[in-house]
Formats: sequence, structure tokens, C-alpha cells
Amino acid sequence: MFKPAVTTSQKALPLIKDPERLEGRLKEIPPAPGVYFMKDESDRILYIGKSKKLRSRLRSYFRDSKDLSPRIALMVQQVAEIEFIVTDTEAEALALEANLVKQHQPYFNVLLKDDKKYPYVLITWSENYPRIFVTRNRRLAKKQDKYYGPYTDAGILRQTLHIIKRIFPLRQRPQPLFKDRPCLNYDLGRCPGVCQQLISSEEYRKIVQKVAMVFQGRSQELIDILTAQMEQAAMALNFETAARIRDQISGLKSLTADQKVSLPDDTVSRDAIALAADDRHACIQLFQIRSGRLVGRLGFVADAQSATPGEILQRVLEEHYQNAEPVEIPADILVQHELPESEILADFLTKLKGRKVTILAPQRQSKAELIEMVERNAGYELSRIQRFSDRNSQAIQDLANILDLPDLPRRIEGYDISHIQGANAVASQVVFIDGLPAKQHYRHYKIKNPTVTAGHSDDFASLAEVIRRRFRKYAEDPQLERVGNPDFPDLVMIDGGKGQLSSVVAVLQEMNLLEDLRVVSLAKQREEIFLPGESLPLQTDPEQPGVQLLRRLRDEAHRFAVTFHRQQRTDKLRRSRLDEIPGLGFQRQKLLLAHFNSIDYIREASVKQLAEVPGIGLRLAQEIYDYFHPA
Repeated sequence: MFKPAVTTSQKALPLIKDPERLEGRLKEIPPAPGVYFMKDESDRILYIGKSKKLRSRLRSYFRDSKDLSPRIALMVQQVAEIEFIVTDTEAEALALEANLVKQHQPYFNVLLKDDKKYPYVLITWSENYPRIFVTRNRRLAKKQDKYYGPYTDAGILRQTLHIIKRIFPLRQRPQPLFKDRPCLNYDLGRCPGVCQQLISSEEYRKIVQKVAMVFQGRSQELIDILTAQMEQAAMALNFETAARIRDQISGLKSLTADQKVSLPDDTVSRDAIALAADDRHACIQLFQIRSGRLVGRLGFVADAQSATPGEILQRVLEEHYQNAEPVEIPADILVQHELPESEILADFLTKLKGRKVTILAPQRQSKAELIEMVERNAGYELSRIQRFSDRNSQAIQDLANILDLPDLPRRIEGYDISHIQGANAVASQVVFIDGLPAKQHYRHYKIKNPTVTAGHSDDFASLAEVIRRRFRKYAEDPQLERVGNPDFPDLVMIDGGKGQLSSVVAVLQEMNLLEDLRVVSLAKQREEIFLPGESLPLQTDPEQPGVQLLRRLRDEAHRFAVTFHRQQRTDKLRRSRLDEIPGLGFQRQKLLLAHFNSIDYIREASVKQLAEVPGIGLRLAQEIYDYFHPA
């Protein structure tokens, strides 16, 4: 289906400075639907886009810079190569582009910010007995799991989930309270006894499917289904079941009682999206309306300078609907601004839903009033972010004053080491951009230094190793751009005191990078800031905004390092006993643990259950069973 792209040259002038090569490259690009990559001279992806006619779209970038936004015009100046992937349809191009943008996070694409205010509901369909919980971490799930959100009001969301757990019998605890019997929730009818498997996985998943309908905006459809089941139970004289279903219907109606939206046509399901923006932030709100009721209010944040309002709305809708089920997609989508590629998106959604989906920018009457209401709510959210941004700007300015920096530090990186007496030593790299965590740029490192082993730790050497690995490409290629490069930090903070800082300074001097890279350390005990070559810390107040910003960075680096260290330690402990089984290599161990979730469950499994795991045959299953059950 997809045709491979042409390979990129290692070094080349920007295409705009080489008209002959530019024209030759554009002629090679077909007038077909597909995805294109803009790359700079270092083979770094600057931008990923899609088009129903690749050649026409790519020519438009190089015709007249006056028609481009300042941000895209800056990008075009750096483009040294263009690659492309041809697709069979425009809808395939949209889906492929969305996945590639998520994977590569190009600097010039519209990237939705990771605002920790907005929570999601996660249903873990990958488990036999799915869990339902609220989370702010989009990286928790496996492929089969399903996110709903992000929701703008965490309080209302938790209240909704609380009511749902009273309406439907669901597992109430992440872990069983007792080993051999269910807890009180089972006796109260709030849990069907999942911990003791008193309900089959198939029956429990049917209950969770009903809950999923609530978060899909299909509450009324669920009420209709339950009403039919209640009447059927009453006709069969099963009055206890009918009463239980009646209570579920009553709970669902109370859940949606205050969600009515004044619309003349309350039978149509539609989504309405609008944004409010200043010169830095764009706050987007998406209202989900089903049969005249507001069933969901989702929020997103983007960089207002990254694109036009229409392009930002397009990006939000593409990401939101990318993993949606057909029943979650409404027939009408109302947008505040015309989308640059609404036809591609409408075609993609129509095929996904199986019936026509219309995207409309209303100008009058009730639909326009609905968009105004969504925009007004986006404005309230923008005001909140502006207040937070003002405090952040003050902290960045104060930090620049403390360190006597020539410019405000836009990208700040923090590093920390975590281990237990040298065992499972790891490091973290966290990134703050404009004072906010940019989690797409976080990195983990496993310490490779052979002298760092259990019983022998060396934080100085470990930090030196990580800094060397992080900035190696700049030392190996002195021509690689540093000033203005979004990947090159304005400030590096090391968690520790003078010793940790000295070890990092030594390796940066060796790599000839110390003049280009500003590095400091923050000691834990007194929150003291140390500079290279200075024996005494700076005279600062631990509570002043700039120091607080460094503390937030330091604490995040520590949290991220400790989390990774615990993960590595847990994985090692989980695999340690399995290592003793002949023929059970690392990959098969991973398959076993992914299937059973713990060593305890593997120990209790029968030979037949073990053999059901992919890659584990009857012979190996028998060996595993015999290992845990010696004669």
C-alpha cells in the first residue's frame, strides 16, 4: 500500500538556496495522496504533513513566503530534503500522518501540550477483568486499552465514575483485600466478586461495555437497552432482576439530568469545537452533544504560534478521532474556523463511521450560538493558563537574573541518578520548555560503566557518562547548529553539589562544549545553586521564583529516575526465578509475564494454561510446571 521514500543525503544545502535541485526534487514527487517529510541538513525531521496531491502541496511551500506563516517560512529556510510516502487514499494519508507525528514529534508540527490539568478515563480491555480508573498519564495503556477524554473538570469526572460504580457492579479495588474470599463490596452488591473469579471474564466484560457506553456519549441508548431488559425481566416474573435494572436506569437518568443543552433539534448528535488564543497559548474546547445533552467537555492546549486557528482545530480533531470507535463519531461536527483539509478529515470519518459525517463552520442561528458558547468556555480556560503562564514567566526571568544569562532559558534540562548501592543504576533526563514539563522529550539511560555495580556506586562517573552520551553528536560534528536549535538546551541542571557539577564540567570541557552550554547544580540539603569553578553557592532565597523553578525541575528528574530504577529492579526480580528454567529465554519470559502478570500466577498455572501462551509449547510448559512443582 505504501511506497518507500527516497533516502536522504547526509549533508546538503537548504533547497531554497539550490533552485535546480529543488525543481528536480519536486518533479520526482507524484500528484498523488500521501505523507511528506521535511528534513534539515542533519537529517532531522522538521515537519510531517499530508495532502491529497503531494506535488501541488509541496510546491506551495516554495512559491511565495508571504503566503506562509512566520513559523512555516522559518522552517522552509531550513529544508534540505523532502521525502514522501504515497498512499492509496486520502484517509490513509491522514491516519499515517497522525501516527508519524506522534512518533517523531517534529518541531514545526502542531503538537498538543501535555497539560496535567486534564484527566482521562482508562478502560484496560487488555486484561481479563478490565479496570476503569482516572489517569493523567497517556502512556499507561496497552494497544487494546481505551482512553476517553481529556476531560476539563476532574471533580465532575471523578463524581461521574463514583456514581457509575454505584449503578453497576464493578471491581472496586485495584488489588484483592483477602486471598480466599471477597470483601464487603461483594455482599453489598457493588462488586461481582472479581478477586475470587465468582463472575466469568465474559460476563464481567459485558458490564464494562455498558459503562463504556456512558463515556462514549451513548447514555440514552444504554437507557433504552436497559428499559427493554427490565420489561423482559418483569414479563418473565423475575422481579428482583427487573428492580435492579430499574435502579440502574434511575441512576443513569440522574447522571444526565443537568446536561441538557438548548437546541431546536435535540435528536442529532454533534461535536462542537472552538478555541481562544493569545500570542502564545491556544486553549481548545470540544463539546460532545448527544440527543440534546452535553455528555462530554474535553480540553486541549497547543502553541498558538505553531499554526493558524483552523490548522490547530484540524490537528485536535485528527488526534481525538484517531482511535475512536464508529459509534463515538457524531454525524455533525461544528467548527469555529474553516479547516484547511476538512474534506480529507470528513472522508476519513465517513469511512470510519460507515455513514456520512459533515464538518461545518456555522455562521448563523443556533449552531453559531453553540460555537460561541464553546468559544466562551475556551476563553475562561485561556485566562487560567495566562495566570499560570505569568507566574512561570516571572520564574524564568528570575532564574535568568540569578544566573546572569544573556537570554531567557526556554529549554532547561535536568539530570539525576538513581540506584541502590550501585545496583540497577539508571539516569533521567527531563525537559522543561517555557517552564513546563515537555514529557515527549524525557529520556531514560541505563548506566553502562562496568565499574558501577552492586555494592559500588559512582554518581560522578555516571553523570559524566550520561552527559557524554547526550551531547556526543555535537562534539562529533562541530558544524551542528547549537544556537537556536530546539534540541540544544539553554540551561542544564545537575541534581547534586560541587562534586557532581565538577564531573559534568570536566566532560563538557573535554568535548569542547562548555562555552556553548550553561550548566549548574542544585544541592538538596539547602537548595543551593553552584556554578562551574565557584567554591561557594550563589546567594539566593530558596523561596524565590527562579529557585523554585529549578526545584520543580530537580524533583521531576528525581521522580523520573526513581520510577525507572524501580521498574528495572522489579523486572529483574520478576525474571530472576524464571532465569533458572532451561530453555526459557528473555523473550519467552516477557511473554509469560505479560500473559500471567506475576510469578505467583505462573506458579499456580496448569500445564495446559502455560502452553496457551504464544511461544510456549507443551514440552516447555511441562518444564516450567515441574520447576515450580518438584516431585
